[in-house]
Amino acid sequence: MNKKTDQLFVHLLGCVIFLALPIIFSPDLSLDFDFIHAKGFQRDFLFSIFLIPFFYFSYIVLIPKLYFQKKYFIFSFINFICFLLIFCLPIVLITSTNFNTNSFDTFFIRELKIRLFQFLIVFVFSLMLKINIRLKESEKEKLDAELAYLKAQINPHFLFNTLNSIYSLAIVQSDNVASSIVKLSNMMRYVLSESSNDFVRLEKEIEYIQNFIELQQIRFGDFIQFECTITGDHKGKVIAPLILIPFIENAYKHGVNAEENSIIKIKIDTTEKQLFLFVKNNKVFVQRSKESESGVGVENTKNRLQIIYPGKHHLQIDNTEKEYSVSLTLDLK
Repeated sequence: MNKKTDQLFVHLLGCVIFLALPIIFSPDLSLDFDFIHAKGFQRDFLFSIFLIPFFYFSYIVLIPKLYFQKKYFIFSFINFICFLLIFCLPIVLITSTNFNTNSFDTFFIRELKIRLFQFLIVFVFSLMLKINIRLKESEKEKLDAELAYLKAQINPHFLFNTLNSIYSLAIVQSDNVASSIVKLSNMMRYVLSESSNDFVRLEKEIEYIQNFIELQQIRFGDFIQFECTITGDHKGKVIAPLILIPFIENAYKHGVNAEENSIIKIKIDTTEKQLFLFVKNNKVFVQRSKESESGVGVENTKNRLQIIYPGKHHLQIDNTEKEYSVSLTLDLK
């Protein structure tokens, strides 16, 4: 069954259960079902029937159109009219002939208390249910807006770092400029075509990371002590786009200096249900721009992980005096 069919089934089941309550709790309940001829039961059952359309009228019309629009007076007035109609109609339609004035007054007061209590239960339930759904919708809209904002920040951040790499090669007139531009083109194509998606194929993300690492290795050459291990089967799995690369970018941004001992270690291992990322770099002196110091990439990624993988990831960042390391375990889909 699809989602709409499931919802319809739940609503029908709820209505059946609600209408069964007057039968189950009838004081005249018997196996021969003679109680269905009792006037009291008939009024109870008719009242329950009227409460069902009131619930949907309140849920679909009154609450979103009046309560959420802060039209409290007319909202209260219409609910009061609804109660009077629902309360009076069963009494008018199904009236016992053996009432005297005194007994009818007692009956009316007792019925009023019981019906008002039942009406308020249905009213409060519809109100709480609608408020809860609205809160969830608002939270989803907030998360979607925040995620869109975070994604929008990825592209200029990526472009800034990669163009810096190409620029450095051009300065020294390296023979690797042409191949670097091809790699950059492939990477940009991936960013432009895939970063707007919620999830991408894991093998594409890994290929993007490998292109990035090769581009950086061309740029920095042999003065980095570099280790990279990528293992596991990536096929048939998906991942949020560009969720890993900021941690790797960060290692190159803050862990490379030609005059110091620069060490970068990267390990990516994929199992059947999880991906493990480990990145470590030693700390060296780097002349940083204001943008570099902001740590936009890592902070955005931490926020994205909270939004996309709530309760399905574990991130540990160790920031010591000499080293910076990231360990990320991610549940894959």
